[in-house]
Amino acid sequence: MREGQFIKHNLSRWEDFQQPTEDPDEVARRFTYLVDDLSYAKTFYPYGNTVKYINGIAANIYLSIYKNKKEKKHRLITFWTRELPLVVRRRHRLLLFTFLFFFAFVLLGVLSAYADPSFIRSVLGDTYVDMTERNIANGDPFGVYKEGNSTAMFLNIAFNNIRVAFMCYSLGIFAGVGTLYFLFTNGLMFGAFEYMFFHHNVGFQSILVVFIHGTLELSAIVIAGSAGLTIGNSLLFPGTYSRLQSLKHAARDSIKIIVSLVPVFVVAAFFEGFITRHTGMPLWLSLTILVASGGFIAWYFVIYPIRVSRKFPLIHEEPLH
Repeated sequence: MREGQFIKHNLSRWEDFQQPTEDPDEVARRFTYLVDDLSYAKTFYPYGNTVKYINGIAANIYLSIYKNKKEKKHRLITFWTRELPLVVRRRHRLLLFTFLFFFAFVLLGVLSAYADPSFIRSVLGDTYVDMTERNIANGDPFGVYKEGNSTAMFLNIAFNNIRVAFMCYSLGIFAGVGTLYFLFTNGLMFGAFEYMFFHHNVGFQSILVVFIHGTLELSAIVIAGSAGLTIGNSLLFPGTYSRLQSLKHAARDSIKIIVSLVPVFVVAAFFEGFITRHTGMPLWLSLTILVASGGFIAWYFVIYPIRVSRKFPLIHEEPLH
């Protein structure tokens, strides 16, 4: 049977299966049919969109069964160990795109500052650049991190970082353009920021100091950007779903990703408020924090989701878009 005939023959039934039901026997019947259809589609149309479409419906039924289990005590644990990693895995391609997009504009910021030193002031502002240059001249290039009370600094930074992440995410509703612009401007700013220190021969020191909190902070912004682009992508490419259905799927996944970033931003703010100010810390300690932060991001948002998706292959694929 041709793929088109297979779809035409079963489409009405698949659409019926997407309607909610409270009858456990009906849920079981639907799930059994879908598993059979999925096996058939994977055998005869392994590279077609039909596989993804059926898998998406089966995944929703599987999750509805899972959610109805009496596991409320372990709900928080399973969210972090299974549910969220599977969501992240479904959005890995967007996460990779977001990282490459942001990194490209970081490089552009570096090259622009190299070609025209006045670019740094146009991006970061005269006040900040003048203050930094005074600190460098006084032998304390990162003195800005030593100002103020540590606790107040921690709370202000945590609140601001979470606000910025939600802004980056919410701008995705404008077909992803707002999120891309946010990543574009922040990439340029960070590139110019780092070039300023390398231009004054304290670049390596800036990595050891700034990236104590910056590793988590920048990674979280990129991940928040991928959540925003998830929203934009659902509106631009709804696939076989209506735009409203596609948006609901994307919103459900993306808000989970954003929630997962709150503790990351809190830890980053703690580092910036209490740790970064100790600019003379031993090299081994600074490197340990950098490696541990980068390792955590790579493990939890890249490696671990792949492992979980292999363990639960039925529910890791993206809905058809």
